[in-house]
Amino acid sequence: MHANRSLIRRTAALATAVTAALVLAACGGTSDGAAGHGGGHDASAAPTAPAPSGTAAHNTADTAFAQGMLPHHRQALEMASLAATRAESAEVKTLADEIRKAQDPEIKTLTGWLTSWGEQVPPAEGGGHTGHAMSGMMSGAEMDQLTKASGKAFDTAFLQLMVKHHEGAVAMAKTEQADGAYRPAKDMAAAIVTSQSAEITRMNGLLGKN
Repeated sequence: MHANRSLIRRTAALATAVTAALVLAACGGTSDGAAGHGGGHDASAAPTAPAPSGTAAHNTADTAFAQGMLPHHRQALEMASLAATRAESAEVKTLADEIRKAQDPEIKTLTGWLTSWGEQVPPAEGGGHTGHAMSGMMSGAEMDQLTKASGKAFDTAFLQLMVKHHEGAVAMAKTEQADGAYRPAKDMAAAIVTSQSAEITRMNGLLGKN
């Protein structure tokens, strides 16, 4: 009987030891597996894909837009500055002042973009005559005609020439919207399309009154 009890105790002890070993092995395996999985999860949670370029990227269309719109705006300011002393219509004077206030800050922005991109900034020499071959730009003869006009004749010439000028700017802006990559430039282009299209409608209305 004593031998049997001893055998039972040894068997129970052995079973307990085996069970404990199995539990420890299982825990160790689970712990190792969890650690390994956790490491893999962390790696996938933080991929090494490059960050999006956002507004930093620009392309040739953006450069062309800035280099073209800069002298275009300069000429608009030159035209608008004449209205203060030569226009007869208060509406024309108001419109010219609004054009000046809208486009002067954009000139500074366009210049800043080109400088930051390391691209050539069109020279200011020559005033509005620079780049007259671009869409909507006035020729030297047209600018001379406007400069010499006054009163009602100036109002009519200013509105006709500025409609043409705005149409050129809208066309350039639509090209930037379609082909550009630099988000701030595309946003400016969208604003130009909206504002100058509205001004074209407004100017055509004023021409109808003349």
